Amino acid sequence: MSIKAYCKQWFFLVLLLLPLHAVAANNLKSVRIWAAPDSTRVVFDLSSKPNYKYFTLTKPDRLVIDLSSSNNKLNFSKIKNSSKLIKRIRTSTPPKKGSLRVVIDLNKSIKAKVFSLKPTAPYGNRLVVDLEPTVKTAKKIVHQPKKALRDIVIAIDAGHGGEDPGSIGPSGMHEKKVVLQIAKRLKALIDKTPGMRAIMTRTGDYFVNLNRRSEIARKQEADLLVSIHADAFTTPQPRGASVWVLRKGRAETEMGRWLEQKERHSELLGGAGEIIQNTDSEQYLARALIEMVSDKSLTISHTVASDVLKQMGRVTKLHKKHTESAGFAVLKSPDIPSILVETGFISNPREERLLRSNKHQYRLANAIYKGIYQYFKINAPSDTLMASTATIKYKVVRGDSLSKIAQRYQVSVNSIKKANKLRSNTVRIGQNLIIPRS
Repeated sequence: MSIKAYCKQWFFLVLLLLPLHAVAANNLKSVRIWAAPDSTRVVFDLSSKPNYKYFTLTKPDRLVIDLSSSNNKLNFSKIKNSSKLIKRIRTSTPPKKGSLRVVIDLNKSIKAKVFSLKPTAPYGNRLVVDLEPTVKTAKKIVHQPKKALRDIVIAIDAGHGGEDPGSIGPSGMHEKKVVLQIAKRLKALIDKTPGMRAIMTRTGDYFVNLNRRSEIARKQEADLLVSIHADAFTTPQPRGASVWVLRKGRAETEMGRWLEQKERHSELLGGAGEIIQNTDSEQYLARALIEMVSDKSLTISHTVASDVLKQMGRVTKLHKKHTESAGFAVLKSPDIPSILVETGFISNPREERLLRSNKHQYRLANAIYKGIYQYFKINAPSDTLMASTATIKYKVVRGDSLSKIAQRYQVSVNSIKKANKLRSNTVRIGQNLIIPRS
C-alpha cells in the first residue's frame, strides 16, 4: 500500500472515531434582541435545529441556556441591547465539552418562554426566548369618580414587527416599517380630534403576539381596533387598497385564502400563538352572550369598513370596491369591532414607491381617519364627549311639526332652525333635518 493510500485510510478512520460534535456542530450565527415596552424577545440564529435546556437562577437573576453540540464565534459584547430587562448576554463554562452555555444576565426577576422555530424565509433555524417581568403584588387602587363623559378610544395595530418583517417589496422595503409610519400618522390625526384618543399595539420595531394585540385594545377599553397592513401576492401585477372584516367561515376568495396563509406565515416568524380557552361552566349561556356581542361588533365593523373604504377610494386605487372578509386572528376578538386595512400591494413596484412616500402615507392615514370619524360622529356611544356634541339626523314623517320634533328631542325650535338654516317653522314630509344635541 502506498503512503498516500495509507494516510487516506487512516484519515477516514480518525473521522469515524471523532465525537459527533467535532464534525456536526451547530453554529451560533447571530443573536438579536427585540425590546418592547413591557417585554423582550431574544433570537438566536443557528445553523441547524437546536437541542437545548434552560433554567433560571437568582441573586443575581439569570437565565441559563445550554445548547448541546454547539459552538460560537460571536463577540457577545457587540450585541445591540436596548432592553430594560437584560443587563447583558454572555457565555459561560459549559456543563460538558462540545456544548455551549449562554447566560442572560437580568435586571429583574422574569418569566421566560423558550422555543425553537423551523426555517421560514428569510430566517433559518432559531431559538427564541420571550422574557416578561414577573407580576408583582398589585398596589391598592384608589377608586376615583368616573368622568361623566369619556373619549372614544381607537386602537391602532401596525402589523408585523421585530422578528416578523411582513411582506418585502421588490426594492427591499419591509411591510412592518411602512405600516408603523402610517399608524403613527393616523394616531396623530385622531389625537387632535376633541373627544377621540388613539392607542397603539406597538410603537416600535418589535413583535406583538396576535392575541396580545386584542388584549392591549381590550385593556384600554377600545371602541374600535384598526389593523394596518400592506398587501402582497405571488406576482407583481395586483394593485390597490382593500378593507377587511372578520369572516366566521373559511375565506372564499383566492386573495382571502392567500392572506390567511400569509398571516399563518407571520405566526411562524413571530412565534407560537397563545390559546384563549373558555373555562366558564355555563358554556351555553356564555356562548349565547358572546354571539350576541360578536354580532353587534361585526355589524359595527362592516359599517366602519364601508366608510373607510369609501374614503380610501378617493386617495388611492382600490383592489375591490366592496368590503372583503377573512378569518384574520387579529380581528377575532368578539367584544371589539375590528377592521383590517391593506394600504396597497407592496409586491407591486409602483405601489411600493407610493407606500414609501410621506405624502401618500399621510393621504392613506387621513382617509382611514375620515372613515372612522364619519362613523363615530353619527354613532358615538352615549357616554362619550363626542355624543354630547354630535348631531342627530331625522327624517320628517306625516304629522310632524317643528315644535313636536323639538319637544321629542328636548331641544329648542330655534336651535333646529339654526342648525338647518330654516327661515320659517314649516317642514315637509321626507325632509332631512339635523337635530343638535341639547
